Amino acid sequence: MNAKKTMAQALQGIKVLDLSRVLAGPSCTQILADLGAEVIKVERPKTGDETRHWTPPSFNDASPSHDSEASHKTDHDATAAYYATINRNKKSITIELSTPEGQALIKQLALQSDVLVENFKVGGLKKYGLDYDSLKGLNPRLIYASLTGFGQTGVDAHKPGYDFISQGLSGIMSLTGARNGNAQKVGVPVVDLFAGLELTIGIQAALLARQHTGEGQQVDVSLLDSAVSMLANYGMNYLASGETPTRIGNAHPSICPYQDFATVDKRNIILACGNDQQFAKTCAVLGLTIHTDPRFATNPNRVANREALTAILAEQFLQKPCDEWLDLLQAVNVPCGPINTVAEALTMPQVVQRNMIVGFENSPIRVLGSPLKLSSTPVVYHTPPPKLGADTVSVLQALGLNTDEIDTLQANGIV
Repeated sequence: MNAKKTMAQALQGIKVLDLSRVLAGPSCTQILADLGAEVIKVERPKTGDETRHWTPPSFNDASPSHDSEASHKTDHDATAAYYATINRNKKSITIELSTPEGQALIKQLALQSDVLVENFKVGGLKKYGLDYDSLKGLNPRLIYASLTGFGQTGVDAHKPGYDFISQGLSGIMSLTGARNGNAQKVGVPVVDLFAGLELTIGIQAALLARQHTGEGQQVDVSLLDSAVSMLANYGMNYLASGETPTRIGNAHPSICPYQDFATVDKRNIILACGNDQQFAKTCAVLGLTIHTDPRFATNPNRVANREALTAILAEQFLQKPCDEWLDLLQAVNVPCGPINTVAEALTMPQVVQRNMIVGFENSPIRVLGSPLKLSSTPVVYHTPPPKLGADTVSVLQALGLNTDEIDTLQANGIV
């Protein structure tokens, strides 16, 4: 599914200045770019975003940058898969923020931007005159979106934060892993990604509010706040009961059976019985009548007698292979599924038909597609993740700089 469509997009005309790095901030700006915003990603000269160097693996992308006047130094570097995860549809420029000249360029860009996204430590941009208070004086309509480890306020605001640390602090890790095993982080960086979504929602809300007030504002999202909100029913269970939730593996604290079971071919099937009717159908498929047993007739009783029920079901699931059980259960509309590998997931017909793997013209890079399916203003995949500094010259020219001025900035290592 390639790019060049003329259909309007939801955020068309919105200009975003992206000072963020690594994952959480860039994941937010990729969503905005997917929805039609013009996103200018600001990177450090020569090195760029850290994720450009998080390899292997990488795409063997030897295509030249789309800005013919951009620095040639990195035009033929391979594109790290990590960087490609969250940087499509963006422009890349390089600016050295530690210099007065670089700071002046950022201020010029901020004057023309609707949104600025940053994930520096609290106060990290103040010394450059690029903090919210400084820039809102230049552009009162600017929406200044900040993503940090702990937020702009509180006793821990000054600390750096990472997905892994936030999973540990928030209690998410205490709930993840086998019942008798060690706490585990979730395999993918869920807090980074969730915080990026929260930041996106905050930006969209601020854009809507600006239509009424004419003024921008700061959007303050933290990894820890996002992780705590992800506790969802587990956090609410604690607030309701005062009892600390513990790990129960792939089971559910309030629904049973809602877990995986081994089958005869050494594959595991996920069974998710959300009500008594689904449990009764499951019993019929398994050749059991225990749905009439008072211990198992209702969900609260099944939860109370989880161990006894699980033992009965586990023995029965070992009688057939996974795919056979899936066919039988799906035939009677019982929610179930396999535990796929990543390779199996990305080749599922449903995933392919929903355009969840997309490519670009004249590029070997393929990316995971957007889950947002808008009927009138769809996501469009314009460009692959940019080469470092690929758009520096064109963006600076749009600011009004001439060739000599740009050459001087490049010679001095400012861009």
